[in-house]
Amino acid sequence: MKPFRRYHLLKILNDWNDAPLPLDGMLRNYFRTHKAVGSKDRQVIADTIYGMIRWKGLIDAHSETPLSWENRLEAYLNVSLDSTHLPPHLKVSFPKFFYDWLKAAYGQQKADALCLASNYPAPTMVRVNSLKTTRETLLKRWKQVYEVSPCKQSSWGIIFHRKINFFALPEFKQGLFEIQDEGSQLVASHVAASPKDHILDFCAGSGGKTLAFAPQMNNQGQIYLYDIRPRALMEAKKRLKRAGIQNGQILDDKKLKRKGLLEKMDWILLDVPCSGTGTLRRNPDMKWKLSPEMITRLKLEQQAIFERALKYLHPQGKIVYATCSILPEENENQVAFFCEKYGLEHAQKAFQSFPKNGEMDGFFCAVLRRINE
Repeated sequence: MKPFRRYHLLKILNDWNDAPLPLDGMLRNYFRTHKAVGSKDRQVIADTIYGMIRWKGLIDAHSETPLSWENRLEAYLNVSLDSTHLPPHLKVSFPKFFYDWLKAAYGQQKADALCLASNYPAPTMVRVNSLKTTRETLLKRWKQVYEVSPCKQSSWGIIFHRKINFFALPEFKQGLFEIQDEGSQLVASHVAASPKDHILDFCAGSGGKTLAFAPQMNNQGQIYLYDIRPRALMEAKKRLKRAGIQNGQILDDKKLKRKGLLEKMDWILLDVPCSGTGTLRRNPDMKWKLSPEMITRLKLEQQAIFERALKYLHPQGKIVYATCSILPEENENQVAFFCEKYGLEHAQKAFQSFPKNGEMDGFFCAVLRRINE
């Protein structure tokens, strides 16, 4: 590796443990403030860092003493790491407690497959904005230039098999598509939105799932986007405008309380904060920062958010509980808790996807309604 790339790579990694941001945000900030690092150098540095963090557990297992990032880099670049003699969790480079949870939930064979799949990069998928174009139109156009194929399950999705600068494409600036994993698209499709519906996206973030189901409403009805993060909602507002979605309202705490929306929503989408364990291909640093205590805190937070959001559901409405987790503790177990506590039932079969090479990330959602309503 070139000395220039090595210098910046090690500088980033040595700051990583104490970084408050996720790895992708940390890299963006670093490259933004180090303009001398060109696009090719950025790509090599980022790919190497992601690979090292994915396989950190396996690399460290081959040393009897703690390794520096410089030592890990040498091992990653130059050493063939034999894993045959190692415990199962180290073979797949995962924390033991995390591996044990997956093994208890799914058995060793599936746990191994999930961990290994999470150690490889995810493909980039986009969702076509059906308000402005069709998937067939964009596929026909892009196949002349890029390696693309339709997603297998989402009728809106397209897979790019090589990285490109999506944000520079004229189609992006025109609002014809958004970057969104197929699993996330399928979660959004569980909101069976109709014109004239009233829908609350309660943990809206920057509006990704609203952007997916909103075209079904043909700019009729009303979508309310609420989140505790003002910056995320500012981004959602920009994205709605670019996509041509005119029936969305951005709500902060004051507006949510003033609107008189209690028991008015036909649909509530509740994409709760979670461990993100279904998206470790994109965020490999998270597996080294997770802990049992963090999962416990997240479960309590999810329960508090659900209780608050449920107050806005119409008696005949439906609430979609969603995560990007593959842990039953955040998914099936939480839904069972909600059903028992609030008198709810499944309106349809729950959805669960798992990370798999070349395919979608891990997502979960359940559509719930009140019993006998």
